Amino acid sequence: MVNKKFSYIVTKNDEKLLVKELLKRRLGFSSRLMRKLKNLGGVYKNDEPVKMNAPLRIGDVVSISLPEEESAFIAQDIAIEVAYEDEDLLLINKQPGIVVHPTKGHPAGTIANGLMRYMETTKQSFKIRFVNRLDMDTSGLVIVAKNSFCQDELSKQMSAETITKKYIAVVKGVIEAEEGTINLPIGKANEGDVKRSVHDEGMASITHYKVLERFTKGYTLIEVKLDTGRTHQIRVHMAHIGYPIVGDNLYGKEEVFLIERHALHAKYLSFNHPVKDHIVSVDTDIPEDMAKLIQKIKTIS
Repeated sequence: MVNKKFSYIVTKNDEKLLVKELLKRRLGFSSRLMRKLKNLGGVYKNDEPVKMNAPLRIGDVVSISLPEEESAFIAQDIAIEVAYEDEDLLLINKQPGIVVHPTKGHPAGTIANGLMRYMETTKQSFKIRFVNRLDMDTSGLVIVAKNSFCQDELSKQMSAETITKKYIAVVKGVIEAEEGTINLPIGKANEGDVKRSVHDEGMASITHYKVLERFTKGYTLIEVKLDTGRTHQIRVHMAHIGYPIVGDNLYGKEEVFLIERHALHAKYLSFNHPVKDHIVSVDTDIPEDMAKLIQKIKTIS
């Protein structure tokens, strides 16, 4: 059984390439995936099984069948809000207060567990491959690749920083400038500590922000665009310049009378579809708790 099949017609530019060269240069298959295909089979030329070192001619049809894989998480009744889905990809709008993937501290009750139940109800079967992840209390868009090829291709786009990622946040303080860029390295504050900070030994980190609305009671609604994807990047950068995200108990302070988590939402993603080769753009609404936060701010006396 397979969960995805790719076909490619050899052109004049591909003539004399070996199968393995075509897969790597033209289709962008990773070395890991190619090793798996070599061991398990699944590569065909003109509907006949073919070896990786076989030569190609113009007009040959190369087909690749990816082996079906499954995840082994426990299925749990956890809400999954689908923002986009096709046979290759699933984008979900994650609710706050839930971990994306099981960890030692959160072995169950995660988005992955909810996805197992989602697959049962939609009669699908694929290995859960998260392309990006969000902090437990950050809401918003998470990409799930349904096969290893899409995961590899989107991971390359992530590394090349060609995926557009936009967030919205409410910060403490009124930002006077209409927009700005924070280009400061981020790393662990102390070895073994979850907290990050700006310091010279950190990794290059670039955050762009734009003011959407200012509130006279001392808060600002901003849109944030990331060029890099460091852990806690937005939270660290905004706190560093004096505008911590409202409700951030790690880099600011808890404000449960306003919101019970940090007011950060991954609102928008845009990327090139690995298989269909067109741009996928997905936008989401502001979550209910952040909308209520804004209303509370407006009514503070």
